[in-house]
Amino acid sequence: MGQSLTYKILKNHLVEGELKTGSEIGIRIDQTLTQDATGTMAYLQFEAMEIPRVKTDLSVSYVDHNTLQMGFENADDHKYLMTMNNKYGIHYSKAGNGICHQVHVERFGKPGATLLGSDSHTPTGGGIGMIAIGAGGLDVAVAMGGGPFYMTCPKVINVKLEGQLRPWVSAKDVILKVLEVLTTKGNVGCVVEYSGGGVSHLSVPERATITNMGAELGVTTSLFPSDDITKEFLKAQQREDKWSELKADEDATYEQVIEINLGELKPRVACPHSPDNIKLVSELDGLKVDQVAIGSCTNASYKDLMTAASILKGKKVSPDVSLIVAPGSKQVFEMIARNGALSDLIAAGARVMESACGFCIGAGQAPITEGVSIRTNNRNFEGRSGTKSAGIYLVSPETAAVTAIKGVLTDPSTLPESDYPQIEIPENFVIDDSMILKPDFNGEVFRGPNIGDPPFTEPLAKKIAGKINLKVGDKITTDHIMPAGVRLKYRSNVPAYSRYVFEGVDPEFSTRAAADKEKGIFSVIVAGASYGQGSSREHAAICPMYLGVRAVVAKSFERIHSANLINFDIVPLVFKSEADYETVKQGDDFVIDDIRDAVDNGAETVTAKCADKKIELSMILSKRQRDILLAGGLLNYTKAQV
Repeated sequence: MGQSLTYKILKNHLVEGELKTGSEIGIRIDQTLTQDATGTMAYLQFEAMEIPRVKTDLSVSYVDHNTLQMGFENADDHKYLMTMNNKYGIHYSKAGNGICHQVHVERFGKPGATLLGSDSHTPTGGGIGMIAIGAGGLDVAVAMGGGPFYMTCPKVINVKLEGQLRPWVSAKDVILKVLEVLTTKGNVGCVVEYSGGGVSHLSVPERATITNMGAELGVTTSLFPSDDITKEFLKAQQREDKWSELKADEDATYEQVIEINLGELKPRVACPHSPDNIKLVSELDGLKVDQVAIGSCTNASYKDLMTAASILKGKKVSPDVSLIVAPGSKQVFEMIARNGALSDLIAAGARVMESACGFCIGAGQAPITEGVSIRTNNRNFEGRSGTKSAGIYLVSPETAAVTAIKGVLTDPSTLPESDYPQIEIPENFVIDDSMILKPDFNGEVFRGPNIGDPPFTEPLAKKIAGKINLKVGDKITTDHIMPAGVRLKYRSNVPAYSRYVFEGVDPEFSTRAAADKEKGIFSVIVAGASYGQGSSREHAAICPMYLGVRAVVAKSFERIHSANLINFDIVPLVFKSEADYETVKQGDDFVIDDIRDAVDNGAETVTAKCADKKIELSMILSKRQRDILLAGGLLNYTKAQV
């Protein structure tokens, strides 16, 4: 029986367990990446492990989130990152060099390698045939120290692409179609692997768009084969020596096969407030628009920006629209500046931003109250843009550029096919890595006043005795738990950041939980399905832990967040009967008498006393995860092992 490409790469990196679907495996990590919003804590945790230098083949630290540096906090954190990285052997990509995922594909990604990143969109690297996985910062710190990354051996879903995209239809429409089919729920523990004749018609940046937004599916990662298209891309980046051919066996078997004819696709849009709320653009044709934003790690490649510039050339942005354009990397920025496309964008009325995450994470460019913002980024969660009442719609660069001109959401495929820009991709890209600082293992580490130590976690208590301090519904994202945007400046100061836990859901939660903690009362959070969607932001576990949260009970969890909860000694529990979710109330007392013994003895079911009821809860954990909880979290567990 043949193997999928996923299993071939996993087999080459397997250090613990066996490739048996659903079992826990440990894999060797070749490369890591971090960004400044999650990386600061990851590196503080790495220092706490007292390991003298990183042990990966390559680790890169990117500054791409808080590049505005408003206040001293962000600037201090970036100085910490630069000096810490230099001492411990990590490459440092300065602010302005670009968004981590795009730069990593351009300058460091390697087919067949494993990449672990403290950002949920790390699977972008799957566009060049990597097993690239997003994880919490502590998991990345362990990998930098030479430890395996543990994951569930995945089910592999094959998306078979045939045909060729028609003019005005793009890679963004492909992943929106996949989201329409698979949705954001029910895909935990899966990998999406692309194949078929249509793959040969997609460039690496187009493939990277698809694998990037695959994060919204909730899968572990997504990947494409490494072929002549991959080789051509790496050659243009002067990295042809990193190429190798990689593909699945012809008789590989898959959990599920989804067939998509690229030639039959039409422009799509993800409507508020979920990436799987998909409609055809034609269904919303004429929707009045206030803002258009082109950029992010999903759609800010050379082809994306050149396509938008070509559409806008000689035209003007609608007077009612604010158009924002942010190139994904300094490389792309410099290339469109040299060839005149940047001038075309400026002449059309675009506001040009630096190569950073920016509007995608709510760091600037918030829409007006109840505004309609058309964006090429990957998430449209409520409030993520910085304006809670705004509606964010996710589209392709083609749809975004045409809409900016018209002032209303417009299906670009209604335009003549002959008007579609034909973009020539250069044989050689501009190569200038001067903003990536290589480490020399010298110097002192700078620590500003906002930088603290990783929070201390205690070994799991004998029992959880507290109350349900918050009850929430389905699809609670890490943005709901820990707001991004301006609040991210507190990422290295857990006591300060903890004041804003669930700020947009229940502004009183942090005060309530902190007061109960002072009284020795643990907090429990009750949630619906898919708790912890979105960002890999481990602060969504760290800060609740700091406030005294010791368990989260949900209908289901997303992969990264569930792992982060365990890493910080919060027990993830699942309702055995979803009907029990309806019966529990915020404020109810909540007790599990024997939680430590249950974890230690391998119990898969525990009974909670909630008000006057008894509730059966599932606790499906590996032996390693149980040991982590007993030790009081992954940092304690790893230090003991070292």
